[in-house]
Amino acid sequence: MARDADTVIVPCPSCGAKNRVPRSRLNERAVCGRCKAPLRVAGGPNRPVDVTDQTFGREVLSHPGPVLMDCWAPWCGPCRTVAPILEKLAKDYAGRLKIAKLNVDENPATAARFGIQSIPTLIVFKNGQPVHRVQGALPRRDLESQIKPFL
Repeated sequence: MARDADTVIVPCPSCGAKNRVPRSRLNERAVCGRCKAPLRVAGGPNRPVDVTDQTFGREVLSHPGPVLMDCWAPWCGPCRTVAPILEKLAKDYAGRLKIAKLNVDENPATAARFGIQSIPTLIVFKNGQPVHRVQGALPRRDLESQIKPFL
């Protein structure tokens, strides 16, 4: 059996089963162990995934591990500053932390649901519940210290 750090949990988009996929095989065509539907590694194993009002429940609330959701907008300077940090965190924490990006201008329902009034706002979700919130652009080491307790 592979160590947890060597595997990624990928939920099946059809039946919801949690599939343990070895990192070394993420680029291969994987299928669900239960229903044999093709598995989709959202955003790839090392990249943030874009979340919409329609996909929020599936991508964030139903995800079996912790999720860091970045609430941002393309016109926001501090949001553009945080983006490369989140890209690096997605690579460094692949399989342990999912990074999701919610464009608040295009997805007002989810932004309103969580009371997003300033951006960037980053929300950590664990077991489908928001457990921590960070507002503003932080340097990587400060952001990591905020999210590590939830990994």
